[in-house]
Amino acid sequence: MNGRAIAPAAGTVLNALATGIGSAFAIDSETTASVQLTPDGPITGEIADAPDADTRLIERCVELVVERFGDEQGGTVQTQSEIPMAAGLKSSSAAANATVLATLDALDTSCSREDAARIGVTAARDTGVTVTGAFDDASASMLGGLTITDNTRDELLDHDTVDWDVLVWTPNERAFSTDADVDRCKTIAPMADLVADLAMAGDYGRAMTVNGLAYCAALEFPTDPLVTAMPHTDGVTVSGTGPSFVAVGDRSELERIQERWSTYEGNTWLTTTRTDGAQRK
Repeated sequence: MNGRAIAPAAGTVLNALATGIGSAFAIDSETTASVQLTPDGPITGEIADAPDADTRLIERCVELVVERFGDEQGGTVQTQSEIPMAAGLKSSSAAANATVLATLDALDTSCSREDAARIGVTAARDTGVTVTGAFDDASASMLGGLTITDNTRDELLDHDTVDWDVLVWTPNERAFSTDADVDRCKTIAPMADLVADLAMAGDYGRAMTVNGLAYCAALEFPTDPLVTAMPHTDGVTVSGTGPSFVAVGDRSELERIQERWSTYEGNTWLTTTRTDGAQRK
C-alpha cells in the first residue's frame, strides 16, 4: 500500500501570531512525501538529506490519517524537499500536507482538501511544531493561491487566485516559529488588524508590506531588505517568523532587487506563485 504526493511552500501576507488571523500564498518550491503502509509494526519517518531531523510531524500525520481512514498499524514515510527548513517558507506545512495526501493515496481514499490540511495542522499542534496552528500556511500550501484564515478556529475566510513573480531571500541562519516571542508579537495587534483589513479588501501588496514593517520590529529582523525593495515591488515582507523575506511584483523589477539582496549572506532566488496546491502523484 504505497502513496506519493507533493505540496508547495508558501510566503506570508499576514503573520497570525498577533491576532490569530493569517494569510499566505503558495510558491513554486515543493516537498515530496512517499508513504508505505504495512499491517503491523511502528510508523517511522525519514527526511532525506537530514538524517538527524525531527520526524515526529510526518509520523503523526500518517498516524492520524490511518486512525481515521484505515486499519493498518505500521508503515514508513519519507520526505524530500526543495524548501529550506526553519526559514519561514512553511516547510512544515508542506511536509504535513504532502504526507497526509500520500497516506490517503496509499489507502486509496480521500477527504476534502480543507480537511486534509486540518489533519496536518492537528499533527503540527500534537508535535509542538507550531504556535498558531498555521492553518493559513497549511491552507495556502494545500489549496494553492492565496488564503486568509482564522487560525483560532481553523476557518477559511477567503481564497483567491494570484499570479505573481516572487523573489525570496533566505539568510544562512534559521528561525523556528516556536521560538518566536508571542507576547511581543501581540503588541502589534492593531497593525495586524490593519493588514487583515487590507488583505480582505484584496490589497495584498500593501498588506504584505505593512506586515513586514510590523513584524520586523516585533521579531527584531532588519528592515533594510524591506526599504530596499519597497519602491520596486508590489509587496515585501519577512515571511512567517523569518528569517526569509519575500517580495512580489514585476519580474524585471524583482531582478533589480535580486541584485541588491544577493549582496546579503544567504541564498536569493526567483520563483512564481502556485495555483494548483498539493497533489497526489
